[in-house]
Amino acid sequence: MNIAITAGLQLNPPGFGAGLGAWSRENGLSGEPTWAGVPNAAIVPGDQDFGTCMEIVKQADVTRLRFVGETPILPGTYLRVSARVKAIAGNLPQVRIGAWAGTAGRVHVDGVAEAGAATALRGYGEIVEVSAIVGVGRRPGVTMSWGRTAQIGHFGIDLVGVNGGAVRIESIRIEDVTAAFLPAGLDWVDVRDFGAVGDGIANDRDAFIAADAAANGGEILVPDGVYFLAADTAIKAPVRFKGRITMPRAARLSLQGRFDFPTYADAFGDETEGLKRALQALFGFTDHTALDLCGRRVDLTEPLDVAAACPGLASFSNRRVICNGQIATVSGTAWRTTAVTSNGTYDPARPEEIRAVPQVAQIAIGSRVSGAGVGREVYVRDRNVATGTLTLSQPLYGGAGTRSYTFTRESYALDFAALGNIDRLTFADIEFLMDGTGNGVMLPPAGQLWTFRDCFFTRPQSRAITSIGRACQDLVVEQCQFLSDEMGELAQNRRSIAINVNGNDTKIRNSRFVRFGHFMVANGNGHMISGNHWFQGDSATSGVRFAGLVLTSCNLQVNVTGNYVDNATIEWTNEHSAYPNYNPQFYSFGGLTITGNTFLCSNVVPGFSWLVIKPYGTGQFLQGLTVMGNVFKCSVGRVTRIDRVDATIAGLNHASARNVVFSGNSFTGVDTFVANPVTITHAQNTAAAKWVVDTATSLPFGAFALKVDSVIAETPVRGAGGNILSEMPFVSVREGTSQANVGLNWSAPASGRMAVRIRMDNPS
Repeated sequence: MNIAITAGLQLNPPGFGAGLGAWSRENGLSGEPTWAGVPNAAIVPGDQDFGTCMEIVKQADVTRLRFVGETPILPGTYLRVSARVKAIAGNLPQVRIGAWAGTAGRVHVDGVAEAGAATALRGYGEIVEVSAIVGVGRRPGVTMSWGRTAQIGHFGIDLVGVNGGAVRIESIRIEDVTAAFLPAGLDWVDVRDFGAVGDGIANDRDAFIAADAAANGGEILVPDGVYFLAADTAIKAPVRFKGRITMPRAARLSLQGRFDFPTYADAFGDETEGLKRALQALFGFTDHTALDLCGRRVDLTEPLDVAAACPGLASFSNRRVICNGQIATVSGTAWRTTAVTSNGTYDPARPEEIRAVPQVAQIAIGSRVSGAGVGREVYVRDRNVATGTLTLSQPLYGGAGTRSYTFTRESYALDFAALGNIDRLTFADIEFLMDGTGNGVMLPPAGQLWTFRDCFFTRPQSRAITSIGRACQDLVVEQCQFLSDEMGELAQNRRSIAINVNGNDTKIRNSRFVRFGHFMVANGNGHMISGNHWFQGDSATSGVRFAGLVLTSCNLQVNVTGNYVDNATIEWTNEHSAYPNYNPQFYSFGGLTITGNTFLCSNVVPGFSWLVIKPYGTGQFLQGLTVMGNVFKCSVGRVTRIDRVDATIAGLNHASARNVVFSGNSFTGVDTFVANPVTITHAQNTAAAKWVVDTATSLPFGAFALKVDSVIAETPVRGAGGNILSEMPFVSVREGTSQANVGLNWSAPASGRMAVRIRMDNPS
C-alpha cells in the first residue's frame, strides 16, 4: 500500500524555492512565526550540491524547522522523513529529524517520541543525510511510534548542539515506506500497525477493531505479546495468534472469521481459558451456532463452571452445538468432592423443599441429597440462605419430620448448575475423557431439548449426565457410549449412574452403557428407550445383579423397546413421591410398555429377575403394563422367574390389578413361565365336585387369579358313574392361600381335562 497513490495524498512538502513562509520556526502550527524574512535564514538559488536550498545560521540551542502543512498519520502506514544537510561555515552542529504529533483536533499528543537520532556534521561541505520513520505501530526500525491517538504530524529537522554555524538544507522529503514493513501481496494485516502495544496494560481494543476494518477479506496477525482488550470485541476477519489476549472476565471476544476452539486456545494461551471464552462467545453472540473443537483435545485442569465463565448469562433459548473433539479432565485438587451434613425439616405439603436447614449457606446448588426417606438421584436445585430453605429436584418419600441429610457436591467437566434456563444445546461427536477424575455434564435447573449425539463418556468418577431440575425435558441421548469407572467392581459395589432425568419425554436411543451401578434413573413420563445395550454383569459366580433402568414415577407412558438388557433389572418404583401410599385421586403403577427386548443373564443367583416392581407405599397396584415379544434367556445357570415384587417397604395390591398384558415372550433357562392371561390345562383324574386349578405361580408378579376368560374341555367330562356330562362349571377365583388358584365348580363329582384361561387383572 502507498497512500500517495491509494489516498491521493501529496506527502512531500514544497521546495524551499517556493518561499520560507511554509516553514515554521516552532511546531508548524497556524499562527506560529515562520522563517520568512528572518535575518539568519535565506534561500540559496544555486548550490552546487543541492540546487535551490535553504541556509540557516544556528543561533538557538534547538533550532527548529517544521513544515506548516499537516501530514496525516494513518493506521497501517509508515512514513520516512529525511533531509540532506551540510555545514558551510562556523561551528559544526548536530542535525536530527524533528516532529510535532497532534490529534485531529490539533491537540498535542504527549508522551510520544518527536525526534530522531542526532547526527554530527563532521566537516564543511560534507553531505549528511538524516532520517526517521514515523507510524502508528510499534515495529523494529520505527523511530517515532505514535499510537492511534496521533492523527496528524508536522515534520522537519532540528539543529542542536553548538551555535554559530551555517548549514544548508536540501528539501525535506516525506515518503510512504509501508511496503518495507508490509510487503506487497500479503493477505494479512498486523495489529501493531494499527496501534496495538501488546504490553498487557494498554487497551488495544481500538487497534484490533481498526485492523479488522482494514483486513478487507484477509487475515489479522496478532504477533508476540500480551494484548489487553478492555471491553466486548467482535472481529469479523480470521485471526492468527502468536501473542495472546487478556480481557476482563465479563468482556467477550467474538472471533467471527474463525470461530473454533483451537483459535480461542491460541488467543488466550490456555486450553481451559480458551474453552471458557469460546463458550462465552457461543452464548453471547448470534453469528455462530456451533463451536467446533476441530478434533482437538481440551485438557481441563478444573471444573468449567459455565455461569462463572459467562457472566450475565441467566437464560438462553437459541440452538447451539458443541462438536468434534475431546474434553479431558486433568487430575488435581480442583476436582474434589465435598459433603455437608445438616438437619432439615420436610413437609410433604411442600414436596420439593427442605426447610430450617442450619447449614444452608454451605450447601452448594447441584448437591446430591441422601438420608432416610430420600430416593435415588435427588439434587439441590436452588437454595434460599435467608430462609434456610433448599429446593429439590424431586420430592422425598419418607413423610414429614426433621431428619439428618447429607449433601454431596461432585465436580463436573461442564457444570451448568448455577445458570437458570438453557434450551437447545447439542453435544455432537464429543468424548468426555475422565479416567475417574470428575464427572461429565451437570444440566442447569431448567431448560429443554438438550441433545447428546455420537458422544463418549469414558470413566466418569460417578456420573455422566446429571439433571438437577427440568433441563432434561425432551432430552435426547443417541448413539453414545458410556463406560463406567467401576467396570472392575462387583455389581453390588458399584455406585455410579450414567444418566438421571426428572422431566418428561426423553429419547434414549441406540446407546451402550457398560457396568454402571444404574444406567439410568428416570422420573417423569413419556420416555422412549429403544435400541440400547446396557450390561452390568461381573466375574462372580452366582452373582447378584441390580437395576440397570430405574423408573421412579407411577404412571409412566414409557416405552422400552428393542433393547439388549444384559445382567440387569428394570426396576419400577414410586420413590420420588411425597405421598407414596395409594390415593384414589392419583394413578397407580401403569403406562409401561416393554416390547421386543432381549433380556440376558448368566451366573446369577436363582432369585434374580429382570422385571422388579418396588412400591414405596401401601395400596399401590398395576393398572396398565404390557410385556410382549421379549426374549428372556439365562445362558449359564437358571433363574426361577423373570419378574418379582420387592416388598421391602410394601407389596402390591393384586386385587385391584387392571389392564396387564404378558404375552408372546420367549423363556430359556427360566423355571417358571409367566403370562397374562395364562392358559392352564388341568387334569382331574378323581371325580370331584370342585376342581382346584393351580396357576403354579404362572401369573406375573405372584398376582391373584381375578378373572377367567374361558373354560374349554379337552376331553369328555364324566360323572362318577362314567357318564358324559354336558353341563359347564361355574368358576370361583382367588382360591387358595396365595389367591392365585381358580375353582371349577360342578353340580356333581366329575373328572376330565380342561384348559382354563386365567387373568390376573380386570381388563375393563
